[in-house]
Amino acid sequence: MPTIPLLVNQFSILFKSALPVFGTHLLEYALLITSVLAVGHLGKLELAACTLGSMTANVTSFSIVIGMGGALDTVLPGVWGASAGDTKIVDSRLFGLWCQRMAVLYLFLLVPMLCIWLNAEGILALLRQDKEVARLAGRYLTMLAFGLPAFSFNTIAKRYFQAQGLFSVPTKIGTIVAGVNVLLTGILVYYPHPLPRSLAPYLHLGFDGAPLATSISYNLVALGSAFWGWRIEEEMRSAWHPLSMRALHPTGLGTLLTLGLGGVGQTASEWWAWELIGLAASLLGPTALAAQSVLLVSCSTTYQVPFALGIATSVRIGQLLGLARPRLAKLAAHAAIFLGLALSLVFSTVFWIWRKKWAYLFNDDEDVAQIVASILPLVALFQVFDGNAAITGGILRARGKQGTGALLNLSAYYVLGVPLGVYLAFKDIATAGLRGLWIGLTVSLVYCAVLGTILCVTTDWEHEVEKVIARVRAEERRDHQGNRACYVFFDSG
Repeated sequence: MPTIPLLVNQFSILFKSALPVFGTHLLEYALLITSVLAVGHLGKLELAACTLGSMTANVTSFSIVIGMGGALDTVLPGVWGASAGDTKIVDSRLFGLWCQRMAVLYLFLLVPMLCIWLNAEGILALLRQDKEVARLAGRYLTMLAFGLPAFSFNTIAKRYFQAQGLFSVPTKIGTIVAGVNVLLTGILVYYPHPLPRSLAPYLHLGFDGAPLATSISYNLVALGSAFWGWRIEEEMRSAWHPLSMRALHPTGLGTLLTLGLGGVGQTASEWWAWELIGLAASLLGPTALAAQSVLLVSCSTTYQVPFALGIATSVRIGQLLGLARPRLAKLAAHAAIFLGLALSLVFSTVFWIWRKKWAYLFNDDEDVAQIVASILPLVALFQVFDGNAAITGGILRARGKQGTGALLNLSAYYVLGVPLGVYLAFKDIATAGLRGLWIGLTVSLVYCAVLGTILCVTTDWEHEVEKVIARVRAEERRDHQGNRACYVFFDSG
C-alpha cells in the first residue's frame, strides 16, 4: 500500500487515541487543582502549606510512581500486539502478569514513600521551612497518604486499559469521580455551620478536608477501574493472569525495574527541574513568582496535549512492534512527530496573539501582566520543542529506551538548562530575571527535541520488532517452564 494513505491512517488513529488520554490526564490534574483552589480561600498560610505539600508529594512520590509506570508502556503494548492477529505468538494472559509484577514493585516503593509523608513535618522543619507551614503541610501529606496506594494502582490500571486500545475507559471513570471530588471537597472543607456536635468532627474538616477528598477520589478511581476491568474480562478475551508466584520471578521483576528506573530518570528528572526553576523564581520576588505561576500553569495545561499524544504513540508503536509490522511502526512515529508539530504551532499562535492580555486571565496586577507579556513570545517558541520532546519521549518508551530518555533529560536540564537559566536570571536581575530562567528552559527543550528526533527517525524498526518478539517469547518459555514445574510437583506428590 502507498505510504501517504498509511501515514494519513496513522494520523487518524493517533489523534483519536490521544483525545481520551488528554481527557484522563486533565481530570487527574483537576483532582489536585480542586484541593488547591478550595484551600486557597481559607488563607495564605493554608495555601502555602498546600503548595508545599503538593510539591513534596510530586518530588518524593508521584513523579517516581509515574516514571516507574513508564515500563509498562514498553512491555504491555508489545504483549497485546503479539497476542492478537493471526500469528498470536503469546498468550494474552501474560499481559496481566506484567501488571502484577509492577504492583509488586510498587509495594516495595510505597514503604519509604509513606515513611517520608508521615514524617513530613519534621523533615520540612529540618529544611528550614516555616514551622506552621511545615506543620500544615505534614497534615496535608498525612491525609493524602490514604490515596497513595490507590494512585499507584491507578497508574497500572490506566496502562492496562490503554495498551488494549481502551483509551476511553479511564476517561469515563475520571469524569464521574471528578464530579464527586468537587462535591466532596466542598462538603469536607466548607460544610455550613451549625452542625450537630456528633457530626462536626467528621464533616467539617477545613484544611484537612481537601487532601482527604483527593485521597477518597483516588480510591474511587481504583474501585471503578477494578470493576470495569472485571466487566471487560467477562465480555472480552482474557488479558488477566491468575494470581501466582510467577509475579515474583526475578527476571521479570528485573526487566521492569531496569525500564522503570530509566522511566524515573526520564520523567522525574524533568519534574524536579521545574521545581528547581520555581524555587529560583521565588528568590526574584513576589511579582516574578506570580508571573512564574501564570506561565507555569499555562505551559502545564498545553503540555497535556503532546504528553497525551506521546502516550498514544507509545501504545500504538508497541502494538505494531508486537504484530511484527515495522513499516507501520515507523510511519506511526513520523505521524506523531508531524501531528505534535501542528498542535504545538496552534498553541504558539495563541500565546503570541494574546501575549499582552494573557496574564489578565489569572491576575489583575499590571506589573505581573508586563512580565508575562515580555516572556510569552519565548514561551510561544518553547511550545514547539516542548511538544516534540513529549512525543519523542513516548517513542523512546515504546522502544524500551527509557535510559536514553533519562540521559537526555538529565543532561538537558542539569548540565545545560537549569545552570544557564539561573546564571542569566541572577547575573542581572533588572534586565533578565525571570526571562533568564525561561531562556534556560528553552535551551533544555531544544536540546531534547533535536537529539530525540534524530534518535527516533534513525531507528532500525526491524531490529525493534526482533527485540519485542524475543522478549515476549522468552516470557512465554518461562510460562511453560513454570507450568511444567507445577505439574512435576503435583505428580510427585
